[in-house]
Amino acid sequence: MTACGAAQAHATGSGIDPFSLAAVEPWVVACLVLSAALYALGLRRLWRRAAGGRGVIARRALSFAAGWLLLAVALLPPLDPLGTQLFWAHMVQHELLMIGAAPLLVLGRPLGLWAWGLPRRWRRAGGRMFHAPLWRGPWKVVTAPLGAGLLHALVLWVWHVPALFDAALVHLAVHVTQHIAFLAGALLYWWSVLGSAARARQGIALLSLFTTMVHTGALGALLTLASTPWYPPYLATTAAYGLEPLQDQQLGGLVMWVPASLAYLGAALWLAARWISPVRPRQVHRLPTAPC
Repeated sequence: MTACGAAQAHATGSGIDPFSLAAVEPWVVACLVLSAALYALGLRRLWRRAAGGRGVIARRALSFAAGWLLLAVALLPPLDPLGTQLFWAHMVQHELLMIGAAPLLVLGRPLGLWAWGLPRRWRRAGGRMFHAPLWRGPWKVVTAPLGAGLLHALVLWVWHVPALFDAALVHLAVHVTQHIAFLAGALLYWWSVLGSAARARQGIALLSLFTTMVHTGALGALLTLASTPWYPPYLATTAAYGLEPLQDQQLGGLVMWVPASLAYLGAALWLAARWISPVRPRQVHRLPTAPC
């Protein structure tokens, strides 16, 4: 099968074995390898300069590694091509991106480590761009709890509109755009909840987690309790796996309804425990910033 044929089969959910090497998208592998290599290079450079804060660096590196692994599971076979054939697999993929990989990647602070991995000239150019008003203004909006929460909700609900969801199953470019939107929206959302600035507004972060748990659970409930299938492309693919299309949709709805709600609830409980726990004096290690 040619690369073009494999891509078309992947998008339509037929003609390709989810466990076959032909289902691997080379560009996905390239992005994963590049992100890990750049993080590792930045980690090596920062490790040499931050002897007093190596415990913090190690925890961030472990979080990034765990998030990267979940990202790989979500975007590589068998789950990615299987998601074009079974709705519940597609939902597992989305939840791995949004409530698995995204928060762990945020805790790994990849932007700083990637900056350390870049050549000095590129770091300077990047620093000037990130400090420019044209960038900082929109960045503050989309990483504020309200902006990030609304964006995350908009991405989730809009992409589950049947017309758009069906297009993602049929057209590879739309499929890729959908996953980028889910991951980017989730990264911004979890940054607003778990990022360094969120420590000063933990009450707002808790409210954001609660409202997100409610509206994602509502969408999962609608999918689970629907009397007819929403997405026609799955009508022709679920029988091969011994499922009726409606059963497949109900399983996918339960994935969004129950495990996802528990993930948001767990994050909220963790933040609440940290918020009400007594502050204990401790030695603070300041990590060096990426040199410009």
